[in-house]
This record gives sequence, structure tokens and C-alpha cells, in this order.
Amino acid sequence: MSTQDLKEVVKEKYSQAASRVATGANSCCGPSAVAEGCDPITRDLYDSADTSGLPPEALKASLGCGNPTALAKLSPGEVVLDLGSGGGIDVLLSAKRVGPSGKAYGLDMTDEMLALANENKRKAGVENVEFLKGEIEDIPLPDNSVDVIISNCVINLSANKGRVLEEAFRVLKPGGRFAVSDVVTRGEMPPEIRRSVLLWVGCVAGALEEGEYRSKLAAAGFEQIEVEPTRVYRVEDAREFLAGRGLDVDTIAPLVDGKFMSAFVRAVKPAGKPACCGPDCCA
Repeated sequence: MSTQDLKEVVKEKYSQAASRVATGANSCCGPSAVAEGCDPITRDLYDSADTSGLPPEALKASLGCGNPTALAKLSPGEVVLDLGSGGGIDVLLSAKRVGPSGKAYGLDMTDEMLALANENKRKAGVENVEFLKGEIEDIPLPDNSVDVIISNCVINLSANKGRVLEEAFRVLKPGGRFAVSDVVTRGEMPPEIRRSVLLWVGCVAGALEEGEYRSKLAAAGFEQIEVEPTRVYRVEDAREFLAGRGLDVDTIAPLVDGKFMSAFVRAVKPAGKPACCGPDCCA
């Protein structure tokens, strides 16, 4: 699939999810996924205490695979950017954590999701939030303008992940933090099986292998790179889906079991050298 074709598939998927929520249903990957025959990966990611006071549509529209706002350790006054913000749940949660002195941006390319996010912002009565239209490969913010970048199972959807990470590095301030939830794989496996399992894991997914993720982050300039599994997916969980695609689940299980996971990916943009403060300090 070409880059443009993949982008259109993702956009259509998220447009449909937003439309479903607008009519009162859950997104395909929402909390009632099992009952609706959809992808169950996104269930039970948010604590009810976190989501209290937020519009239910924000939670229904979630297509994530983790809870980056709970893991990113956001502080009052920080500026946060959510890549692929969807219905806005992680942006609204981030806004609560950074407080009135901080700000939370959401970036999304889908008109329907942006409309839903702005409506959720209105219902939540949150002021320190701004939703931007654009692509995560070309972030519409200045250099060195963001303290923390979060994302929830979106970077895996990009056909140019290296470019996404370079853009993330560009807009982060020196010392800024990259703290995203994403789908990753661990180890080699047959390509056709990998594709089938990823369809189950992430609706539309192109997950990086863990080592490749680390390498791309380092190539973009990041340091202190960590990949922490938060939810490991078992083949047994996807038995019905995989069998429906004509795969012999018992045969492939040893090849893929435990190799697909949601992970919290952390990295830091180097702070750089301190400003020279005396005649000898630059030496």
C-alpha cells in the first residue's frame, strides 16, 4: 500500500469512528468492542476517576492502546502535544494535569474527529486546549515549543515513522520528553502472519519492531530511550479473528504468541550545553 493510500485508509477509519460516536455508538475500537465484534485492545485503559467530568463521547471515541497521560508525569505549566488526538480524551486529560498555566494541543488530520474533539472541549468547559488540523509528519507548531509529546496508538499508523519522530524532536524544547503509547512487536515472524495479527491489534496497524523503534528514535536525535510493555497480546485472545482469516491458530501460536504488545515509549531531547557564564566555562 502506498503512503497516500494508507493515509486515506486511516482517515476513513477514523472518520467512521467519529461518525459512530456522533450517532451514540462506540468507535470500532471502543470499550464495547467485544460485544460489537470489533477490536478489543482498547478496553479498560482509563480509570473512572480520570474520566469523571469528561464527556462520554470522548471516551467512546478512543482508539488508543494505552493511557499515555497517566504515564507521562505531566506537571503544571507544561505544554503538551498529542499526535493523532482523535476525539480528544488524552488532550482533555492532559489539560487537567498541566492546569490553567499550561496548555494541551491536539493534532489530527480528520475533520470529523476534530469536530468531535472541539465539541468535547466545549462540553468539558476546558479553556487551555487547542485542536489543530494537520498531519503528524508535518506538525504545525514552531521549533522548541512543546515540553511533552504524547500519542496513543497513532504513530504505528504512519507510513513514514522516521519523519514523525524527526518532527517530534523538532518541536520539543531542549530537555523535552517523548512519552507515547504505541503498538510494537518483538522479534521476527512470518510477514503474512504479522500482517494478520496487526489488523487485530490496531484496526489499521504497521507496528515497528522494538529494536527498530529504538533505532529510529536515536536517529532522530533522542536519548534515554525506553520501551516498556504495558499489555502483551496473546494469540488465544485473537483466535476467532485469525481463524476467520483462514489461519491455523494452533500452528502459528508458537511463532507469534507474546510478540505483539502495547508499550509505553519514552525518550528525551537532549538539553544541550549550558550558556557560557564566564571566561573559562566554554573551554
